[in-house]
Amino acid sequence: MRHLTTLPIRRAALAVLTVLAAVVLLPGLAVSAAAHGFTSTVYADASTPEPGVVRTELGLEYDLLVVSAAENEDDRAFFDEGMAVWQTGDELTALTAHADTVLGYVTDRFEVTADDVVCAPAQSGEVRVEQRDGVPYAVLVLDHTCAADAPPVDYEVRSTLFGDDEGYVTGTTTILDYDLDGVTGSAALTQHTPSFSTIQPWYERLGHFFVLGAEHLLSGADHLLFLVALIVGSRRLRDVVLAATSFTLAHSVTFMLAALGVVSAPAAVVEPVIALSIAVVAAWHVWGLWRRGPHTHTRDGVLEPARAGRLALERAGLTRADWFRLGVVFAFGLVHGLGFAGALGIDEPFSWTLLGSLLVFNVGIEVVQLGIIAVVFPLLVLLRRRAPRTARWAGAAVALGVALVGLFWFGQRLLGLG
Repeated sequence: MRHLTTLPIRRAALAVLTVLAAVVLLPGLAVSAAAHGFTSTVYADASTPEPGVVRTELGLEYDLLVVSAAENEDDRAFFDEGMAVWQTGDELTALTAHADTVLGYVTDRFEVTADDVVCAPAQSGEVRVEQRDGVPYAVLVLDHTCAADAPPVDYEVRSTLFGDDEGYVTGTTTILDYDLDGVTGSAALTQHTPSFSTIQPWYERLGHFFVLGAEHLLSGADHLLFLVALIVGSRRLRDVVLAATSFTLAHSVTFMLAALGVVSAPAAVVEPVIALSIAVVAAWHVWGLWRRGPHTHTRDGVLEPARAGRLALERAGLTRADWFRLGVVFAFGLVHGLGFAGALGIDEPFSWTLLGSLLVFNVGIEVVQLGIIAVVFPLLVLLRRRAPRTARWAGAAVALGVALVGLFWFGQRLLGLG
């Protein structure tokens, strides 16, 4: 009879383990694509210097621009020359020699309309090259001439630059900072929300950032693995919710400090630390299991030396070890936030107007985190109560897998390979 009652539990455990194993292993299988970090960020600063003209300064990663524009305009010479001068640091030479190729690609994938009428684009001034956190960016200015009536004008900006369909990167975000006929603010354009309108309701603009935060967690291998490590390493629902929330709060703090220009850090430092943080949090759980030994399970599967000790700890609330763990998670959250702030250029003056939207972005992350916890953690608790030995080995296996992937990424990023 006992075998029949535990069989559904074991099947549920197998389902949970399959999901967690996929979360752990799939990012590792995709690690070869990490040489470019999977994603890219385009920077767009739009203004109306005079009636009927929208001027946009675009910043695009140089290497992506070369391969995308060369393929789009069938300009093999630009690809060969652009890649060659990239090694010497003389990117401007190739951009100037193939200005038409660059302009053709950019205007195909970046469009401005005024009152539903497409504005005519033209390059304004010479292209230049600048460094963003050690990465060369091509910067060009476009003047879109719009045949619109007098203000108020409904301007719409659409960007599919470096889109998923090109096959080079996925999840490109265009960060748009705008001041169009007195309407100011920021927006994030993605594959799912590629356009922005100045008459768009404020709640819809914030909704885009909420969705962007949710997508960032679900598509970000770093954050998913970190969350998995928190889930398998937590004894109680309260522990994992507090840890995940402190992680999100740390993101918010980092965004605010970066927007104020108080903190900044190069990606060459931040990215390896992010990978190391994943390994540390996961390995912490494995070390705890090893320290307790193989015979420390209680009847309900909670990993404590004795049932009385477990009950005492739960009545006492958070222990010193719990507070220490929360502090470590918060510190790592700050580092993860620095990585994303650096990717979006949050340390630049224009980004202050983006702060409110980024806080909504963090809400999107938190909601998805809590959703994943609400689905996965109760199943793990059930497994711990009905099959404590299986739960112990399953948790150790998943945590060890996460730790190994984190260490692999750490070495890869430390050597500049991913």
